[in-house]
Amino acid sequence: MSDSSTVNVAEAPPGIEGAGFFATSLDNLVGLARANSLWPLPFATSCCGIEFMSTMASHYDIGRFGAERLSFSARQADVLMVMGTISKKMAPVVKQVYLQMAEPRWVLSVGACACSGGIFDTYSVLQGIDRIIPVDVYVPGCPPRPEQILDGFMQIQELAKKETTRRRNEPEYKALLASYGIE
Repeated sequence: MSDSSTVNVAEAPPGIEGAGFFATSLDNLVGLARANSLWPLPFATSCCGIEFMSTMASHYDIGRFGAERLSFSARQADVLMVMGTISKKMAPVVKQVYLQMAEPRWVLSVGACACSGGIFDTYSVLQGIDRIIPVDVYVPGCPPRPEQILDGFMQIQELAKKETTRRRNEPEYKALLASYGIE
């Protein structure tokens, strides 16, 4: 039996506190807003798309994480979710969709085919989308379970939460994009 007189008090987050207000840095506030209002663009080509549909359904409900609204327009999306086999003919389309997205943008590679080509080690299948666009989070599996997709999405949320508002203008990020032939 535990002693009810001992109460563990959590540490207050860093910021300025007072009666009726709490102040924090702009980066933390913007990161919190971004992380909880991500609009994914599902680019599903095969069986991983079916698992994503299950993730959107009521049992798993990706809407709990602020992604209730799917965006099928690249200009209104934050997260490109590439799911399934990407053929080499499809690669320019995926890259064009990525380029049409506004900054900040994140990429979630879902399933073995999107991550590494999967079992299709052939001349016509792209051996991972990281050959054409930078990937932020990989979700392995063939196909991955909805819980794995949710975990990958939560990792994207953590990236969005911790990213500074200036990161996308830094030379390291510009060098990463330049390595993919993206200005």
